[in-house]
Amino acid sequence: MHAFLAFFEGMPSWQKLSWIVACMSLNFIIEGIRPMFTGGFRSWQHTRTNLVFLSTTMLINVVFGLLTVGVFAWGTEVQLGVLHWMTAPTWVELLVAVVVFDFIAQFGVHWCLHNVPVLWRLHMVHHSDTHVDVTTGTRHHPIDFVVREVFAVAAVVVTGAPVAFYVFYRILTVFFTYMTHANVTLPRGLERALGLVFVTPRMHKFHHHFEAPWTDRNYGNMLSIWDRLFGTMVDGEVKDIRYGLDVTDANRGDDLGYQMTLPFRRKSS
Repeated sequence: MHAFLAFFEGMPSWQKLSWIVACMSLNFIIEGIRPMFTGGFRSWQHTRTNLVFLSTTMLINVVFGLLTVGVFAWGTEVQLGVLHWMTAPTWVELLVAVVVFDFIAQFGVHWCLHNVPVLWRLHMVHHSDTHVDVTTGTRHHPIDFVVREVFAVAAVVVTGAPVAFYVFYRILTVFFTYMTHANVTLPRGLERALGLVFVTPRMHKFHHHFEAPWTDRNYGNMLSIWDRLFGTMVDGEVKDIRYGLDVTDANRGDDLGYQMTLPFRRKSS
């Protein structure tokens, strides 16, 4: 277990980048084999727009990565956080850390992005994608992603988790982020089984429906238990899903300039 954690603690940037590329590539392949929807996907303009947002996301991630190093050092020095106050096997502590991270830095922040008006304007960029696929996973307005990273830092403080735990969690979120947004359909039996604990592609697609109440449901990123506990789980017919938002211009979903300025427009359309 210690060797496993040592790997993540010392994981170089090139390996993290390789993991992102591997997850995207795998889902690109599966999208071609078992697509949920066809028509309009894989266009260069759509992919280019989302990859630009990916680049800003990665830059912000690097900046907050440096900030988080100081937070880890401070937390260790003052012994602050849940893990400093409990005695358990390492694997149990890792599980606790991942669960708390997922609740605060994924479900919690996602709920806020939908229910706090000023944050929702930022998050509309993510939901204005009219052709949701693997590249949509990191389609976040830069300020939206800053908010997400602030919640992630808060989760580090609450848990008191070591660097290895945090990096392992981030590696998991990369996989789930791309997998749940990918334009794929899993075998129904597998979908049901995985959905008992984890967020699945089908489950997350309802969250990307163009109007409420579906837009404000299925907030989870990795664990589906939060939506079940808080009554925000929804299911329906996949054929009824329509991507985008009813308050934005669907014809400008891939217009980078429009998307970057969307949160600051008086009228979304």
